[in-house]
Amino acid sequence: MNDLFDNDNNQKVKDDLTEEEKEQMQEVKEDASGEEKEQKQDLDDHSKDPADEEQENDNEQDSAEDESEPVPESSAVSEETAEEADSHQQELERLKQEAQEYEEKYLKLYAEFENFKRRNRQEIDLNNKYKDQKFAEDLLPVLDNLERAMAIEGDNDSFASLKKGVEMVYNEFLNIFNKRDITVIEAEGKEFDPNFHQAVMTEPSEEESGIVLEEFQKGYQLKDRVIRASMVKVSE
Repeated sequence: MNDLFDNDNNQKVKDDLTEEEKEQMQEVKEDASGEEKEQKQDLDDHSKDPADEEQENDNEQDSAEDESEPVPESSAVSEETAEEADSHQQELERLKQEAQEYEEKYLKLYAEFENFKRRNRQEIDLNNKYKDQKFAEDLLPVLDNLERAMAIEGDNDSFASLKKGVEMVYNEFLNIFNKRDITVIEAEGKEFDPNFHQAVMTEPSEEESGIVLEEFQKGYQLKDRVIRASMVKVSE
């Protein structure tokens, strides 16, 4: 009966409270509830096993190390890629150097071959130009003998006919020589030229010095090359 009365009184007191007083009472209840939760949390923290706390700390540390350290696999891939690129670069440089060496050898061989072709062409042209030199050298003694035969004097008609025949043969030889650009070197009465004349003796003369006074043996030249110089006597 008293409890019922008390409850009725309490209810009556609550109804008589103002809104402001109700709000203050609500704040007091919330503060009390918050304090109880904090006390319960503290009790839970103190009740934890030290080993569990150490395990949690290790896990947090490992997690931090995992986040700070680079991934080993990615680093290995990067190093492998760098080594491969360096290897390719070295191979490229080696191939470039080898190509340059081959190019230098090619240019050297090409230059040597061109020089060989030039010398060979010059030699062929020279041989073609003076190909009749051996022919002339073999026939010069024959011409010399014909000249000696023509120099002999005789009185009878037979000798005159023979001499005329020798002269015809001699002139025929000269015509053949002329067709092959083999010509007689002019000497007598000309100024002595050591390139065309061979002085075998000298003689005082009314002529000026260095004039060919007499020719003992004819000289011949093939184009611009002397086959045999003229043997002459020169004035002092």
